[in-house]
Amino acid sequence: MVKDENEKLRSMHDLLQSMNGSDLFDKSQVVTLEQRLEQVERIRFNQKTMFNTHLVEEYDFASNSLISEIISLVESNSAFIQTKELQPLIDNIKEADQRVNYYRSNYDSVAQKFNVFLEKNKIYLKDLDQSSTPEKRPLFQMASEN
Repeated sequence: MVKDENEKLRSMHDLLQSMNGSDLFDKSQVVTLEQRLEQVERIRFNQKTMFNTHLVEEYDFASNSLISEIISLVESNSAFIQTKELQPLIDNIKEADQRVNYYRSNYDSVAQKFNVFLEKNKIYLKDLDQSSTPEKRPLFQMASEN
Protein backbone atom coordinates (compact mmCIF):
# COMPACT_ATOMS: atom_id res chain seq x y z
CA MET A 1 0.00 0.00 0.00
CA VAL A 2 2.79 2.42 0.95
CA LYS A 3 4.75 1.48 -2.18
CA ASP A 4 1.78 2.28 -4.41
CA GLU A 5 1.09 5.52 -2.57
CA ASN A 6 4.74 6.51 -3.07
CA GLU A 7 4.59 5.54 -6.74
CA LYS A 8 1.44 7.59 -7.25
CA LEU A 9 3.00 10.69 -5.65
CA ARG A 10 6.28 10.23 -7.55
CA SER A 11 4.44 9.85 -10.87
CA MET A 12 2.41 13.00 -10.17
CA HIS A 13 5.64 14.85 -9.39
CA ASP A 14 7.28 13.61 -12.62
CA LEU A 15 4.21 14.51 -14.67
CA LEU A 16 4.11 18.02 -13.19
CA GLN A 17 7.80 18.48 -13.94
CA SER A 18 7.17 17.49 -17.55
CA MET A 19 4.27 19.88 -17.72
CA ASN A 20 6.41 22.65 -16.25
CA GLY A 21 9.08 22.02 -18.88
CA SER A 22 6.54 22.30 -21.66
CA ASP A 23 5.25 25.45 -23.31
CA LEU A 24 1.78 23.90 -23.54
CA PHE A 25 0.67 24.80 -20.00
CA ASP A 26 0.31 27.93 -17.95
CA LYS A 27 3.41 27.97 -15.70
CA SER A 28 1.60 29.56 -12.77
CA GLN A 29 -1.09 26.86 -12.90
CA VAL A 30 1.55 24.10 -12.90
CA VAL A 31 3.41 25.78 -10.00
CA THR A 32 0.14 25.88 -8.04
CA LEU A 33 -0.39 22.17 -8.71
CA GLU A 34 3.18 21.43 -7.57
CA GLN A 35 2.54 23.35 -4.34
CA ARG A 36 -0.63 21.38 -3.76
CA LEU A 37 1.30 18.15 -4.31
CA GLU A 38 3.82 19.24 -1.68
CA GLN A 39 0.94 19.94 0.68
CA VAL A 40 -0.53 16.49 0.03
CA GLU A 41 2.83 14.95 0.87
CA ARG A 42 3.00 16.97 4.11
CA ILE A 43 -0.44 15.88 5.33
CA ARG A 44 0.13 12.24 4.46
CA PHE A 45 -0.80 9.97 7.33
CA ASN A 46 1.07 7.00 8.75
CA GLN A 47 0.08 4.02 10.88
CA LYS A 48 0.08 6.08 14.08
CA THR A 49 -1.76 9.11 12.69
CA MET A 50 -4.37 7.13 10.74
CA PHE A 51 -6.38 6.85 13.96
CA ASN A 52 -7.33 10.44 13.14
CA THR A 53 -10.09 9.86 10.60
CA HIS A 54 -10.23 13.57 9.75
CA LEU A 55 -6.57 13.47 8.70
CA VAL A 56 -7.21 10.46 6.45
CA GLU A 57 -10.26 12.14 4.93
CA GLU A 58 -8.34 15.38 4.39
CA TYR A 59 -5.47 13.51 2.73
CA ASP A 60 -7.82 11.48 0.52
CA PHE A 61 -9.79 14.54 -0.56
CA ALA A 62 -6.65 16.55 -1.34
CA SER A 63 -5.01 13.64 -3.17
CA ASN A 64 -8.10 12.67 -5.20
CA SER A 65 -8.91 16.22 -6.25
CA LEU A 66 -5.29 16.83 -7.26
CA ILE A 67 -5.17 13.63 -9.31
CA SER A 68 -8.40 14.55 -11.08
CA GLU A 69 -7.23 18.06 -11.81
CA ILE A 70 -3.81 17.03 -13.12
CA ILE A 71 -5.12 14.24 -15.32
CA SER A 72 -7.97 16.28 -16.77
CA LEU A 73 -5.57 19.14 -17.52
CA VAL A 74 -3.13 16.80 -19.29
CA GLU A 75 -5.80 14.84 -21.15
CA SER A 76 -7.43 18.05 -22.37
CA ASN A 77 -4.21 18.97 -24.16
CA SER A 78 -4.06 16.75 -27.24
CA ALA A 79 -0.52 17.82 -28.16
CA PHE A 80 0.83 16.99 -24.73
CA ILE A 81 -1.01 13.70 -24.33
CA GLN A 82 0.63 12.47 -27.57
CA THR A 83 4.01 12.46 -25.81
CA LYS A 84 4.94 8.81 -25.43
CA GLU A 85 6.74 9.20 -22.07
CA LEU A 86 3.73 10.77 -20.38
CA GLN A 87 1.06 8.15 -20.91
CA PRO A 88 2.89 5.67 -18.63
CA LEU A 89 2.97 8.33 -15.89
CA ILE A 90 -0.77 8.91 -16.20
CA ASP A 91 -1.38 5.15 -16.21
CA ASN A 92 0.87 4.74 -13.13
CA ILE A 93 -1.09 7.38 -11.24
CA LYS A 94 -4.45 5.82 -12.07
CA GLU A 95 -3.35 2.23 -11.43
CA ALA A 96 -1.52 2.99 -8.18
CA ASP A 97 -4.54 4.90 -6.93
CA GLN A 98 -6.81 1.94 -7.68
CA ARG A 99 -4.40 -0.50 -5.98
CA VAL A 100 -4.25 1.69 -2.86
CA ASN A 101 -8.03 1.39 -2.48
CA TYR A 102 -7.82 -2.39 -2.99
CA TYR A 103 -5.06 -2.70 -0.38
CA ARG A 104 -6.99 -0.54 2.08
CA SER A 105 -9.93 -2.90 1.82
CA ASN A 106 -7.68 -5.92 2.43
CA TYR A 107 -5.96 -4.15 5.31
CA ASP A 108 -9.33 -3.38 6.92
CA SER A 109 -10.34 -7.03 6.68
CA VAL A 110 -7.18 -8.22 8.43
CA ALA A 111 -7.13 -5.38 10.97
CA GLN A 112 -10.79 -6.00 11.88
CA LYS A 113 -10.02 -9.65 12.60
CA PHE A 114 -6.98 -8.64 14.63
CA ASN A 115 -9.06 -6.16 16.65
CA VAL A 116 -11.73 -8.78 17.35
CA PHE A 117 -9.02 -11.23 18.42
CA LEU A 118 -7.55 -8.64 20.81
CA GLU A 119 -10.94 -7.88 22.30
CA LYS A 120 -11.84 -11.53 22.80
CA ASN A 121 -8.45 -12.49 24.23
CA LYS A 122 -7.27 -9.40 26.12
CA ILE A 123 -7.37 -11.20 29.49
CA TYR A 124 -5.28 -14.08 28.18
CA LEU A 125 -2.85 -11.76 26.43
CA LYS A 126 -2.36 -9.81 29.64
CA ASP A 127 -1.63 -13.08 31.48
CA LEU A 128 1.00 -13.96 28.90
CA ASP A 129 2.84 -10.65 29.06
CA GLN A 130 2.12 -8.10 31.78
CA SER A 131 4.23 -5.41 30.13
CA SER A 132 2.56 -5.66 26.74
CA THR A 133 -0.63 -3.88 25.85
CA PRO A 134 -1.45 -4.66 22.22
CA GLU A 135 -3.37 -1.88 20.54
CA LYS A 136 -6.24 -2.17 18.14
CA ARG A 137 -5.50 -1.15 14.58
CA PRO A 138 -7.31 1.74 12.95
CA LEU A 139 -9.54 1.01 10.00
CA PHE A 140 -9.87 2.92 6.75
CA GLN A 141 -13.59 2.13 6.64
CA MET A 142 -13.98 4.36 9.68
CA ALA A 143 -12.69 7.31 7.67
CA SER A 144 -15.04 6.62 4.78
CA GLU A 145 -18.05 6.15 7.06
CA ASN A 146 -17.71 9.49 8.90
